[in-house]
Amino acid sequence: LKTACVTMIESQRSRRRYNGSQQRLSVTTMLYLCTLGNVLLVSTVSSFSNSFGIRRPPFAVKYTRLCAHDTENDLKVSRSPIPNDNEVEINGEYVNGVEDIYNLKIPQIHLPPRLAPGVAWHHHHAATTRLIHGDETSGEGGVGRILSNLIPGRSQLVSSTQEWKTLEKEAEEMKNTHLRDLLQDKERCDQMFATHDGVYLDYSRQRASLETMEKLLELAEKQELKKKIKAMFNGEKINFTEDRAVLHTALRADRKLEGTVFVDGMDVIKEVHEVLDQIKYFTNGVRSGEIRGYTGKRLRNIVSVGIGGSYLGPEFLHETLKTEPEGINSALGYSLRFLANVDPVDVERTCADLDPEETLIVIVSKTFTTAETMLNARAMRQWLWDFMGDDKEVVRKHFVACASVSATEKVEAFGIDTENYFFRFWDWVGGRYSVCSAAGAVPISLLYGFDLFEKFLQGANSIDKHFLEAPFNKNIPVIMGLLGVWNMSFMGYNTRAALPYAEALLKLPAHIQQLDMESNGKCMTKFGVEVDYPVGEIDFGEPGTNGQHSFYQLLHMGQTVASDFIGFVQSQHDLCLDDESVSSHDELMANFFAQPDALACGKTAEELRVEGVNEDLIPHRTFKGNRPSMSLLLPKLTAYATGQLLAIYEHRTAVQGFMWDINSFDQWGVELGKKLAIDVKEELLEARRAGDGYKVDTGRPATDRILNYYIENSDESPCVEVDSGNPTTKVTRKTHREHYPPIGHDLGGSNGKLS
Repeated sequence: LKTACVTMIESQRSRRRYNGSQQRLSVTTMLYLCTLGNVLLVSTVSSFSNSFGIRRPPFAVKYTRLCAHDTENDLKVSRSPIPNDNEVEINGEYVNGVEDIYNLKIPQIHLPPRLAPGVAWHHHHAATTRLIHGDETSGEGGVGRILSNLIPGRSQLVSSTQEWKTLEKEAEEMKNTHLRDLLQDKERCDQMFATHDGVYLDYSRQRASLETMEKLLELAEKQELKKKIKAMFNGEKINFTEDRAVLHTALRADRKLEGTVFVDGMDVIKEVHEVLDQIKYFTNGVRSGEIRGYTGKRLRNIVSVGIGGSYLGPEFLHETLKTEPEGINSALGYSLRFLANVDPVDVERTCADLDPEETLIVIVSKTFTTAETMLNARAMRQWLWDFMGDDKEVVRKHFVACASVSATEKVEAFGIDTENYFFRFWDWVGGRYSVCSAAGAVPISLLYGFDLFEKFLQGANSIDKHFLEAPFNKNIPVIMGLLGVWNMSFMGYNTRAALPYAEALLKLPAHIQQLDMESNGKCMTKFGVEVDYPVGEIDFGEPGTNGQHSFYQLLHMGQTVASDFIGFVQSQHDLCLDDESVSSHDELMANFFAQPDALACGKTAEELRVEGVNEDLIPHRTFKGNRPSMSLLLPKLTAYATGQLLAIYEHRTAVQGFMWDINSFDQWGVELGKKLAIDVKEELLEARRAGDGYKVDTGRPATDRILNYYIENSDESPCVEVDSGNPTTKVTRKTHREHYPPIGHDLGGSNGKLS
């Protein structure tokens, strides 16, 4: 091959004249040139345009240079200007435009002797057909595949790989099968499970065959999944948009691994255990009564102030341990509440019936600048001042900070004791991955004791080791992640449900929702190229059996939702009632086992007729089934098992991000709304100061209209520049009215008091 033709699509309507080496040729002519001149044609042609979703032409192709073969008899293309916009010269004869070229017949073209009609011609034609259309038997993509290497970034997308295209064909075939039949294949069912350290995963009710799983594993190999997992554990900066490592796994790593993972010269695991030792010392001191509040009372109430991952993960863990036998005993005499929403009602509810003198406030914010968290932190500081006065020691004795080392000055400026009441975490811990850091360790250890929190870390570490070391075909998080990719990108299931059959996991779906949707709700790959395949499911869920009476109707008869069922062999607290044939836990678990089969197999019209159902009702009572799910079964919901569950879902999310080539560890999508909220706040402030008649003008008429309506109909009392307190806010409760504070504040707080 002497020269390659580099081409690009040009609309037929572009009637420009090309001179010199630029000629206007039809698709058919270019194919003939490719055949006759033995030239590699790299082009977009109508015959394979379906792969790009392009309607069939006529198209024209602009090419830069075409070099014929050595022989003098080869086809030549004139490089002199053509007589008019629509004509092209072929072997000395002009053809009038694209339409005539499409009608060209082979005999009209002077063929070199070596390509005279016959066996040689047919072989050459067949080779060219394979080049253009691809080899159907091997799945090769022809020129469409070659072209993907020319379009900027396209060749970098995982969807351009042969492994991905093979799975696309597999999905088309799988759509013609039914789970009712797949579940009759005993060999398949006996292989579609995995176990580790008491965790049992059954994924036989996925719309996938053993061959499907092999092809998914081949895609994982193509995507270098093993290498990416190791890079994460080793502290490489895989968060490429923020140039950060991703090391939530180090938060629960064994102390004996100190000196094995470094980030910017820092011994990561040594740092982690130094902070854990500090947390253990502090929380044991509070629980023993050695560390007390400003007035000398014991600190029995903990309020954790944070939002997003600083709240959802710790609250999920708290709700789990609340009814865990060891947790019940450890928490006696203490309470834990979470303040997340900037809605003042959340402040009111959080402070309800709490004694400020016995309350410790934990502020969780990596940067110590999160707007909602810091506003609520100031509200809680004001609440304490209003009861105990303006002494700086009130804040130093009643506030704890969990933040990044880079936020130390801000923590100190707030009034917090940075020597004893400041617990650091690091930039390589993302908020939604931070429950194992100080963000979760401090409030949970204050309520339940550090020893129970340590068991939670051990459970997570067990899955970390499994994720890192187990072969992929027996690796629980990898299997779940690969099937997530299969369901989302190939089968078209864009919604997924987490269905824990344990009331203590009522906050797990919300945590998974943030973990997965904030991580994989992306549209750009690490190459800076937009994905051309579906990524990022919508996650939701509810504990069973509550969910059964809420949204399972849709799961069974509406759109298809891939579902995760989570159950336990033993209950945290079982009940055996008189005259009941089974325990309450068996009643619950009967539903756990029945629902996946109902979703998979459904109920046919024939089965309904056998039952004698009225013919008119049969269409309404027929269940199509064929709805995928997987089941996770664990021994008992303990702190250890909770850690296992957390790590499984963290790693599932990472696997899907690695497979899709997206960054699962940044969250730029939350920034725009925050910025606009600041702008709107400024508009509201200006309107409050200006008084009646002020009209907001944001430059967005729809926004102006609703903002002005809000201003005109809301309380006219401003929350700025008042001398007698803030009449629109009320936090403290009547229970503590005797603690009226002085009005002044030496830390520069609000001049008003929250009364």
